[in-house]
Amino acid sequence: MSAAGIKPKFSIEKAHETQLRLSKQIVFEDVLPKRIRFVAGVDVAYVKDLSIGAVAVLDYISLKLVESHIALCKTRFPYIPTLLSFREIPPTVLSVKKLHVQPDVFLVDGHGFAHPYRCGFASHLGLVIRKPTIGVAKSRLFGEVEDAGGKEDVALLKHNNEVIGAVVTTKRGCKPIYVSVGHMVSLETAIKIVKHCARYNRIPEPILKAHEIAAAEKRKINIASAVNR
Repeated sequence: MSAAGIKPKFSIEKAHETQLRLSKQIVFEDVLPKRIRFVAGVDVAYVKDLSIGAVAVLDYISLKLVESHIALCKTRFPYIPTLLSFREIPPTVLSVKKLHVQPDVFLVDGHGFAHPYRCGFASHLGLVIRKPTIGVAKSRLFGEVEDAGGKEDVALLKHNNEVIGAVVTTKRGCKPIYVSVGHMVSLETAIKIVKHCARYNRIPEPILKAHEIAAAEKRKINIASAVNR
């Protein structure tokens, strides 16, 4: 699906205005329990005209899987850079609604405040579900990298002298990840949580688990489609 396939009533400019308006509602302070018990990861996969939302809840201390769900829905929004959240919110929210265990914080495969319009997928999701969220991206979308004052594994991500996120090296010899505030969490705490969850890989375990679950469902759908031809 291409941007040309958007319905005439849709306006990219209005979507960006919506992001800027939502960004004013982001809470940059910790709204977390003193002891985090459960952390979740979310991811979305695509197959044919379907979106597959996946959520995985892990025990925060052991990082063992506690609960997971998937949700399928029609992909109604094309891939447009900087507007990823409008495409991924529907399947993600559907999967999150199935949870019995309520996570204390969600790690999101995407940017939060480190976004040209200051409201990427992580922030948008946090505002929709009213839960603490952290953006964890594999590549930089926006901003310039600046030294964080002697910290070897953390650099700041800035735009016009404003800190919008952090570049975090979770594993030596591996590419860094880009961490930013989603909603209801400070950047300092976000970095600590991400480091804690990146135990075996540069990507935090909750996101990896959600990715595995979404990818497995995608393979299942592809196999079923091939069999039914």
